[in-house]
Amino acid sequence: MKKVFAVLAASFAANVVYAESGVALYGLADAGVEYIDNTGRNGSGLLRVTSGNLSGSRWGLRGVEDLGGGLRAVLQLESGFDIDTGNSGQSGRLFGRDAHVGLESRYGAVHLGRQQTSMREFGIVYDPNVIADRYGMLSIAPEFGARADNAIKYVGTFGGMTAQAFYAFQSNGTEVAGSNVYGRDFGAFVNYATGPFSVGVAYDDAHVGTPANQAPLIRRASVAGTYAAGAARLYAGYRLAKAYGGAALPGAQTANAGSNLYWLGIVYKLTPAFSLTGTAYYQDFRKTGSDPWQFAMTGDYSLSKRTDLYVSMSYALNKENSQLGVNGFNSGSGANAVFNVQPGKDQFGAVMGIRHRF
Repeated sequence: MKKVFAVLAASFAANVVYAESGVALYGLADAGVEYIDNTGRNGSGLLRVTSGNLSGSRWGLRGVEDLGGGLRAVLQLESGFDIDTGNSGQSGRLFGRDAHVGLESRYGAVHLGRQQTSMREFGIVYDPNVIADRYGMLSIAPEFGARADNAIKYVGTFGGMTAQAFYAFQSNGTEVAGSNVYGRDFGAFVNYATGPFSVGVAYDDAHVGTPANQAPLIRRASVAGTYAAGAARLYAGYRLAKAYGGAALPGAQTANAGSNLYWLGIVYKLTPAFSLTGTAYYQDFRKTGSDPWQFAMTGDYSLSKRTDLYVSMSYALNKENSQLGVNGFNSGSGANAVFNVQPGKDQFGAVMGIRHRF
């Protein structure tokens, strides 16, 4: 690891002297203090330091080389980390947030490597909370934060329309000979913006089984739009999901479930430095009454172009046996079970923090 960082540091130092190399170091650090109630079996409150609240903490390298004739070579390596512990994010991957290389031209770009799925790209544009790591769409629909390994991705812009599509041979690990369906993921995202309006549609087809059982599959489609009116931007969206072959949707009570997710939100800039964001999410799991709501509100104040302070609050409202917490559906076990919400119980959370970009 020391050798890896030494090489990266030397490359960055060389870039400072020779700007034409087109390599840039960038990053973001986000940390805060969070309180959540009704956690664990006893419904206790929890106070802790958290990392990556509005944005995941990360550092990265972007590279570009002009090859002439409108053709460019591009590179991006992005590493996530938990600023409260110093641990690497994305299950300990060095460049778990992004790792791709490709070519760009006036006809579009083709990238190879670990990349964001179409649902994540869609969520960045159409979630009022910009798929914040805490208190947003990722809690009630984590697929909007997905990335895919071993992927080929095309992105093209044509006037007000942006179109992209990806195909991942194995979306989370290594390809297995003779198991061509295992881990396969593909999807597309088309976005159109003109004047104060924008509208987008996205699709994702993810095989979530094992080499021995490749049948589990989840299909998702989403549509959303925004409208800007003065200092406000309004959001509305819908996502359809269906599991097949024994697959389970996050938060569903049974396998092969279907669900409808709806959301409405607003971002309002009270001043050039201060903005408020409010969003309501509702997920309807078909043929069940276990349908949760999540409400989120954030106030963000910019101290400068690179540093801001924020306060975020969220309330998860559960019905029947649903178990949605402000930070997601129950998934903890062992020591992590302290964050779990008991079936049908609600949860409130609040976090105050600082975010700095470099």
